[in-house]
Amino acid sequence: MADGIMSKAATMEIPINGNGDTGTLAEDDGLEQDLHQVMVSGPNLNETNIVSGGYGGTAEGIIPTGSIKGPGVRRSASSSSMAAEEATRGVAVEKLETVKKWGLNTYKCTKQMISERFGRGARTVDLDLEAQIELLRDTKRKYESVLRLARALTNHFYNMVQTQHALGDTFADLSQKSPELRDEFGYNAETQKLLCKNGETLLGAINFFVSSINTLVNKTMEDTLMTIKMYENARLEFDAYRSDLEELSLGPRDAAAVARIDAAQRQYQVQKDKYERLRSDVTVKLKFLEENKVKVMHKQLLLFHNAISAYFAGNQQQLEQTLKQFNIKLKPPGADKPSWLEEQ
Repeated sequence: MADGIMSKAATMEIPINGNGDTGTLAEDDGLEQDLHQVMVSGPNLNETNIVSGGYGGTAEGIIPTGSIKGPGVRRSASSSSMAAEEATRGVAVEKLETVKKWGLNTYKCTKQMISERFGRGARTVDLDLEAQIELLRDTKRKYESVLRLARALTNHFYNMVQTQHALGDTFADLSQKSPELRDEFGYNAETQKLLCKNGETLLGAINFFVSSINTLVNKTMEDTLMTIKMYENARLEFDAYRSDLEELSLGPRDAAAVARIDAAQRQYQVQKDKYERLRSDVTVKLKFLEENKVKVMHKQLLLFHNAISAYFAGNQQQLEQTLKQFNIKLKPPGADKPSWLEEQ
């Protein structure tokens, strides 16, 4: 009978798996792996001592923690592992939700865009604002043409001034080497030098004109067009969520459908607020851009006219006065020339 009891007790202590083989519980394996992970990545507990005799106790009161074994260490390791796993799972879920929202938004906007292209989707249109935007794009194209032509004029005129400078030097050299034509070569050398000096002054005015037009076109106008692009994207999203809300409103009104309609209504309101805010931003920027454009072009066109007229009239004093009027300072000769180190 005693043998039977011992046999029964032994059978109860040995776990049996589904195949009849002895084995350990999966839960114990997981705990051992978690404990091993903490022991490897955490501090070395075997080198930590607990002083039982208070501060300044003797060596007899020091107990090595490596000799402490029990469920407390196993439970602490398991809790740390579970906390780390929960944190990782939370980050993964957050990223998954972000990707899900982005994918859903992209799908709705693509669907709305295709519907508009084929004339099946309704599109929100602000006729007055759309006309102003189209006018701005047309103005930018024309100003880009002015900028391109002004740069071409600058390059051609620069080459002409360099040619005049070289021709003046040649005339001056021939004046020294040709006694019979000294006066004639001298007159022409002085004329070419004067034309070269006035040409450099005119180049300073044209360069200032080109720089100002470039800033207006590629910075001021471009900044407004970037805001317009954001506004157009917001308009597309607004129409996409509006269409989605209208489709849901036409369907059944069970509990699940009502919940979806409420969620769509909230998303629609968010997109509507974003759309109206960007529309207001575009309206304000277009207004300030128009005022800035008129102010800048009034000054630059006056400068361009006065400088060109004075140069071709041969009025050196008026040409220099024009540059002073617009606070244009000419760079000294050779300032734009790169150093010998930059040329290497």
